[in-house]
Amino acid sequence: MFEVRVEKTIAAAHRLFDYDGPCESLHGHNYRIEVAYTGTELDRFGMLVDFTDVKKAFHAVLDTLDHTYLNDLPAFAGLSPSAENIAAHIYRELKQTPFARATLSSVSVWETPTQVARYSEG
Repeated sequence: MFEVRVEKTIAAAHRLFDYDGPCESLHGHNYRIEVAYTGTELDRFGMLVDFTDVKKAFHAVLDTLDHTYLNDLPAFAGLSPSAENIAAHIYRELKQTPFARATLSSVSVWETPTQVARYSEG
C-alpha cells in the first residue's frame, strides 16, 4: 500500500458553542492540516497521485477557510467548528475531487503542535 500526504497551515478564528471553558470565547489558531491518500497502483511515472494535483484540490478547500471566522461559514451553521468538525468538513469537500488510483484516507487537523484530530471513513 502506498500513501501520499500533503500538509498546509492556515489561520482562522472560532469559538465553541456552550463549552464551559476558555474556548467558548473568540480565539484563533494556526491550524496545521494534513491530507492522506492511499492506493496500491502507481502510474507510468511511478506515482500514486501527482502532488501537484493533490495540492490543487487541497488548497482550493483550505482557501475557503483561511483567515476566516469559521463560525460564520455555512459549513458550520449550527455546528461548533471543533478540530474534529473541521477535519470532517475538509474530508467531505475533498471527496468531491476523486483521483484515479488514490483514495482519500484521512484528514488531520492540529490546533497546536501537540493536539490533533483526524477524520476518516473507516
